[in-house]
Formats: sequence, C-alpha cells, structure tokens
Amino acid sequence: MTDPFATPWTGGVLSPRARCVLAPNPGPMTLEGTNTWVLAEPGSSRSVVVDPGPADEEHLAAVLEAATAGGRSVAVVLATHRHHDHVEGAARFARMAEAPVRAADPDVRLGDGVTSLAEGDEITVDGLEIRVLHTPGHTSDCMTFLLPAERALLTGDMVLGRGPTVVIPPDGVLRDYFASLERFAALAGDAVDTVYPGHGPVLPDAAAAIDYYLTHRRQRLEQVRAAVDAGDVTPRQVVERVYADVDRSLWPAAEWSVKAQLIHLGVPVPDPDAVPPNPYT
Repeated sequence: MTDPFATPWTGGVLSPRARCVLAPNPGPMTLEGTNTWVLAEPGSSRSVVVDPGPADEEHLAAVLEAATAGGRSVAVVLATHRHHDHVEGAARFARMAEAPVRAADPDVRLGDGVTSLAEGDEITVDGLEIRVLHTPGHTSDCMTFLLPAERALLTGDMVLGRGPTVVIPPDGVLRDYFASLERFAALAGDAVDTVYPGHGPVLPDAAAAIDYYLTHRRQRLEQVRAAVDAGDVTPRQVVERVYADVDRSLWPAAEWSVKAQLIHLGVPVPDPDAVPPNPYT
C-alpha cells in the first residue's frame, strides 16, 4: 500500500470528476482537516458536494467556487454522517448554493420535500452516477458513496487516509463496523480501486487499505481481550496497556474505541460515564 505519510495532504483535483477542498480544521481527530468533495461529470452544468465541512466562511466560499466553476450550479449536497466536522456548515452552504441537503439523519437534511439517504439509492446528476450504501459502524447513519465511473468509494470516516477510525458507542457499534469493512473488502475485489476518505490522503489501493483496517481492528480486539484476561477492567486500564505506544493525546479517543471493543466482547464496562467526552460533539 502506498505510504500515506509520504507527503502532506492538501486536497486538490483528483480526477476529471472529483476535487477535494480541504477544510481548515486540522487536529488529532481530523488529520489535516475535513475533506469536502466536489463531484461533477466533465462538461456538465451541475455538481454535487459531499460533506461541506465546518461552518467556516472562507472554506464554504472556496467550496462554492469549486462547485460552480465553469458556470455550474450545485444540484445537491450529500452528507456521509452527522458529525459536526462534516456537516456543521451544511445549512449555511445550502443557502449559499441554493441547494438541498440529503442525509440519513433528519436533523441534517434541508430543503422542501428532500428525501433521506438510504441503502440502494442512486443519484444521477448530468450523467454523474452515485450509488448510496448504508455502512454503519463509526455512527449508525454512516453512508458511503460509490462512484462507478471512478471505481472509487467516498467513505467519510469509515476509512481514513491514515490511522484508524474511532467507534463511539452506543451510536457506533463494532459489529456493524466489521460488517461494513467486509462489504468494502468485497467491493474492492470487484468494483472499487480507490478510496476517497473523509480525512487524509486518497488511498489508491483500496483492497490493501481495507485489508489493513480489518487486520488492525482484529489485532486490537485480541489485544483488548488479552488485557481483560490479565485483569484490566476499565477502558483506561486497557488503553494504558494496549495503547502504550500511541501518543497520549490520542488516549481519550482510544478509550472510546476500547469501550466499543469491550461491549463487542460482552465485557461489562464499569462506570461508563468515566469515559472522556465524545470528541466529535
């Protein structure tokens, strides 16, 4: 798999149909920032925007400029999931672009008569085809977008350009996450070559990236199981053992992942309120 750490990620034009406008919200959970995707068929009069990102006026203006280049208009805004770093700016951008917002979460949807995003939906805009997959795990409302013409998946936070995804219960469920990754793996062997993630660089070898995700998650699960067998009973205790080699600034997020793994293993979590605040809210 291509080393995702080789060069800093700055977004830009990835193909004749796909451009990433990088949001100015870098951090431990967002990497270089949120990837806002602008999609359009070459020569078309309309575009699609995926995950407008944070409510940053300069970023939203840059997204609008990219989405309306060449005289295009924005046909629709799509959301991969409800977290603020992906959709906080959706309402403002919808007004700027005069476009509806489609999402699985009704609190994110905007526009008269706008329908929810659901498994099996097909969105066609001036020849651009987008197939919608419901892929829960990171959150219950995670939607992945398949671009057949690009042989690419827009994965939101389900697969990142670098590093693991955090599963935060009760909305995030590890069993669902494994099932969604297995689905990605099947697509990577058939219809997908590339991952366009919600954060970090594009992954040109989808099969290798998804195999890494599955392998890493299974290994971590076994390490958590071993920690429990050794007597650790709280997420913090497990993190101190299993994530000892991970930067301590990431330990609060790791506690959430461990909590999800303990639930998956059927291990009671004592004092669940002791887990750090949700980093995505």
